[in-house]
Amino acid sequence: MDLALGLLRELRPKQWTKNALVFAGLVFDMKLFDLGALATSISAFLIFCAISSAAYVINDLADLERDRRHPVKRRRPIASGLLSVGLARVAVVVLLAVALPVAFLLSWQFALVALTYFVTVLIYSFVLKHVVLLDVFAIASGFVLRAVAGTVVLAVSLSPWLLVCTVLLSLFLALAKRRHELLLLEGGAGGHRQILDEYSERFLDQMIAIVTSSTVIAYSLYTFQAAGPPDDHSMMLTIPFVLYALFRYLYLIHQRNEGGSPETLLLKDRPLLVTILLWALVVVTVLYRPWAV
Repeated sequence: MDLALGLLRELRPKQWTKNALVFAGLVFDMKLFDLGALATSISAFLIFCAISSAAYVINDLADLERDRRHPVKRRRPIASGLLSVGLARVAVVVLLAVALPVAFLLSWQFALVALTYFVTVLIYSFVLKHVVLLDVFAIASGFVLRAVAGTVVLAVSLSPWLLVCTVLLSLFLALAKRRHELLLLEGGAGGHRQILDEYSERFLDQMIAIVTSSTVIAYSLYTFQAAGPPDDHSMMLTIPFVLYALFRYLYLIHQRNEGGSPETLLLKDRPLLVTILLWALVVVTVLYRPWAV
């Protein structure tokens, strides 16, 4: 039983919330109530859950010794010894052997994006995590590829607004993650991950401020400039929710020294979770109301 729980923990089901980005194309291309499209998007979501879990295991195998020196990551199943290296490798093979063929059954374009995501994570795990700034962009690219996959699997057009907003928001989350790691490890940050010596709290705060401002501007412009939302500009009603969610996340970063795990914050911080759910509700209401023009 402990072994099974350890394997499940290693697959990081909490982080599967990130894969919800594959539903963006479904929602914003007005296919939410198309049962066929919904089933396809759910299949794409499950495939990304399997592939991302395989990538997490590979990353933990690559970081095994460093994780054992980390105050939090040392409790991960592989680092703590609960899950053997051999069994972890078998899990990777099984996940990929199931996910990739099914991805090709959905469409070769979707499979190509999914494979690109996996290769990007591999390159990040062994190379890019040691290159200043590119490490942050690599983390952000994972979010972007999820959103792209969600449009490709449905064969719908990729909105440039969706792409820009996803890039900016993912950079915001990636920078917040780096900031949390830097503060958590304090003087020993470079000992755990050498790249952290290339960052400072002030430098990260400046980049976070730039990305936050850009995200607000880009999303606000989307609500009344993009072709998708109703012509009455009712999508602007969602702007306050985006503002509050960003400000709440900044509060958690600066006042509570959190931000290392976006998926954990989403699940445990009730104001943030409620805000995102309300944003989603308003978006669906605005886009799918019968009188929308």
